[in-house]
Amino acid sequence: MIDADPNDPLAVALELERLRGTLEAGFARVDGSLALLVQRSDQTDKQLADHEHRLDALERTRWPLASIGALAAVAAAVVTALELTAR
Repeated sequence: MIDADPNDPLAVALELERLRGTLEAGFARVDGSLALLVQRSDQTDKQLADHEHRLDALERTRWPLASIGALAAVAAAVVTALELTAR
């Protein structure tokens, strides 16, 4: 703060202008930080969507183990029945 008469309109205007400059600089810094956070959030969303897509693809291509097990059991029962009736 300047050492002048606080009732001097010119001194008050000068000090208000300095405060305005400080506030603008602070808001610019905050705005930059927020823009960076939004960018990181967008990148995280893209990564999450990519992982979801890859997981869906893996789930579609996996072997249906329960179905294979059921088919093997039916095949074993058929073979056993054929062997019992062949005697």
